[in-house]
Amino acid sequence: MTEQLWGVKDVAEFLRVPVQTLYQWRSRNYGPRGIRIGRHVRYRPQDVRAWVDSLVREAV
Repeated sequence: MTEQLWGVKDVAEFLRVPVQTLYQWRSRNYGPRGIRIGRHVRYRPQDVRAWVDSLVREAV
């Protein structure tokens, strides 16, 4: 079964950053990959986790 998509608030809470930070990152092509569904941005949890993992790998 596929995980439910996350909204901006869900991702912000997971990453412990303000919602506005996610919007700024999107405008700079940074951060986890989001999917636009109509006027909403949604995130696949596995994409968010993969993005975090990539930051950890870069830091090593």
